[in-house]
Amino acid sequence: MTKIKELIVVEGKHDKDKIERLFDCQVLCTNGLAITQDDLKIIKNASENNGVIVMTDPDFPGKKIRDIIDSEVSNIKHVFIEKEKAIGKRNVGIEYVKDKDLMEALNKAVTFTTDKESISWSEYLKLKLIKDKTKRYYLSKQLNLGSNNNKKLFKYLNMLGYEYNHLQEILKKYDRQQVKN
Repeated sequence: MTKIKELIVVEGKHDKDKIERLFDCQVLCTNGLAITQDDLKIIKNASENNGVIVMTDPDFPGKKIRDIIDSEVSNIKHVFIEKEKAIGKRNVGIEYVKDKDLMEALNKAVTFTTDKESISWSEYLKLKLIKDKTKRYYLSKQLNLGSNNNKKLFKYLNMLGYEYNHLQEILKKYDRQQVKN
């Protein structure tokens, strides 16, 4: 069983059970959007000591919880799971993700920084992502950032330090695929 030193934050009890079955680690369950100030204190304390990994469901409540934690606590890692990989019989959740997909996603955890703007809004516009949801999804998927609207993707690109030229190279592959189709 793989040992993880960071505290892993998930939404629900079944998510927690799944993570604890796969990894030797501490898991905090937010009980969905019911995240409390005490939860945030625990997360902040953990981020200053062993670190924190946020692994919420790829849906609106999951993004909301991620935003709440991100606004209160710095220096945390984020794990993004593609929605298609988290679909269960009745809803979406980490509990439904295949073990190998969870492990793979954990290996691709990202840490956001806010030190500098790596891509300007005008450069973002040049990437032609604004009106092309499919292209935006492709870029988000390539960078393991989940599914994002323009505002959130722009924020994430800057927080991760991605530069225009690098993003352009990734999107050239997308454009070549579109020409083939």
